[in-house]
Amino acid sequence: MQAFSLRDLEREAQQRLDPALYDYFAGGADDEVTVGSNEAAFARIGVLPRVLRGPGPAHLEATILGCRLKMPVLISPTAFHQLAHPDGERATARAAAAAGTIMIVSMASTVAIEDVAAAACEAGNTSGNLWFQIYLQPDLGFTESIIRRAEAAGCSAVVVTVDSPTFGRRERDLRNGFKDLPAGMCCENLREPVNGGGRGDPRKIVFSPELSWKDIEWLRQVTEMKIVLKGIVHPEDARLAIRHGAHAVLVSNHGGRQLDTIPATIDLLPAIVDAVDGRIPLLLDGGIRRGTDALKALALGATAVAIGRPVLWGLALAGEAGVAQVLEMLRSELERALTLCGCSSVRDLSPGLLQFRPVEEPCPPG
Repeated sequence: MQAFSLRDLEREAQQRLDPALYDYFAGGADDEVTVGSNEAAFARIGVLPRVLRGPGPAHLEATILGCRLKMPVLISPTAFHQLAHPDGERATARAAAAAGTIMIVSMASTVAIEDVAAAACEAGNTSGNLWFQIYLQPDLGFTESIIRRAEAAGCSAVVVTVDSPTFGRRERDLRNGFKDLPAGMCCENLREPVNGGGRGDPRKIVFSPELSWKDIEWLRQVTEMKIVLKGIVHPEDARLAIRHGAHAVLVSNHGGRQLDTIPATIDLLPAIVDAVDGRIPLLLDGGIRRGTDALKALALGATAVAIGRPVLWGLALAGEAGVAQVLEMLRSELERALTLCGCSSVRDLSPGLLQFRPVEEPCPPG
């Protein structure tokens, strides 16, 4: 099948993946209202292009927390890439480096952060364009050991997932009996350090309901990496993030995989833009499937956007080449959309290029 869009890639990936694995990647919490809302919300926003402005070729370059990017599209952290392709996170890292963008490596990666970083370097990542996502663990000593590994691997930022004090209820996984990784595969970043510098058995991720701003204060004391808080959806939490020293915020509802019925992130973005008021970079993920989706988020004030599931569809289809195809699709679509809007760069975007249609009340499930 020849793919012309990210949705084409998803349909093909669904045909190739084991149904339980596809459901694990595609599914969300409870009735999956938020999963659907993330994508549908972009369709309610129209684009009002300007014409006869002669902007010339569009430029997509951006700089975020000292990282120079060829386009403002990052790779959000997703777990278990080896379930999609044997090369796993290595393939994703190579594609991200070749595309000149940031990969946020999941703590639940099936490839160790050291090996992911090595793959990125082989593909040309020399600008610190590798970030590391973490769930802060109640065992702070173990948490610090993971942070030290990320630092030593060359990660320039730590992305703290803050929306997971407990694990979301994902009914697709319950129906499929999906619980554990297959034999021979594990979360490599969770291996226990042992005497002599080796790695032992992996721990389980602990989701702590006691996670608080005090943990962010602790993190600031133990690392010089930039701190990004992922999972901010309330304007007051965005203000608190700045107050507690966060260097950037990632507006995210976890792809609808934690708490269902959180509104679409694009609908939440304007209030958070107002709260942040340009003081720190503001990133957004959730439902980005077209270059025009990225354009709308950037026009509303996001510094950059990030994608999760589409990377897995590309990975399932063709490994590194599939992820590269995903990134190139979004790059070319965004470049074309900017040109058609009369913009020479993302800095020319503004809310005045958008029109908002009314929100229709969703039908109750069932």
